[in-house]
Amino acid sequence: MTVRALLQRAAAQLSPAEKRQLTAAERRRRRFANVPLQTHEGVAVRFYDDLLKDKTVLIQFMYTNCTEQCPLTTMKLVEVQRLLGNQVGGNVHIYSITVDPQRDTAAVLRGHALMHGAKAGWLFLTGQPGDIRQLRANFGDDPALTFGESNHLNLIAYGVEPLERWGSFPAWTEPATMVRLLTAIEPRGARAGAADVSPR
Repeated sequence: MTVRALLQRAAAQLSPAEKRQLTAAERRRRRFANVPLQTHEGVAVRFYDDLLKDKTVLIQFMYTNCTEQCPLTTMKLVEVQRLLGNQVGGNVHIYSITVDPQRDTAAVLRGHALMHGAKAGWLFLTGQPGDIRQLRANFGDDPALTFGESNHLNLIAYGVEPLERWGSFPAWTEPATMVRLLTAIEPRGARAGAADVSPR
């Protein structure tokens, strides 16, 4: 199930009266788990409050011991980071969330981030297993599936949270195309301070 379909299903579960009573901010907040996580820099964060709210994001699920799709996807994000330049950490944020938190501690992720040249604005994140499972479910994955069974390691979610625009693309998508898709859901002038995410 795509991220868009999952969010639509969650919204459909509200009664008409509940939908009328929710403000836009409340609706946005209810869509995502606000679980505690830790960055590769050892900083404690909350998923919604600190990482998603009012931001344009790319989100990858991965694990450091992966030898197949994850390394290829991470290398694609290295190129996306290069194309976006100093917009990463300003207008755009990249998050790589481990699905193997018991092995991928903050220290392990720090080494992984250094190996890939992650700059400010690209965070590698870990947390408690139950919280990571909740995030996987939040993005349409079945957390009961093993890493090998889940196709969500082959997808990158992207969105403009304040505009409630979300999508996903296959991990093998070319980096320049990823940047164009991100640009397409946040056209210039769509909101105050809108990100200019054209390739550089």
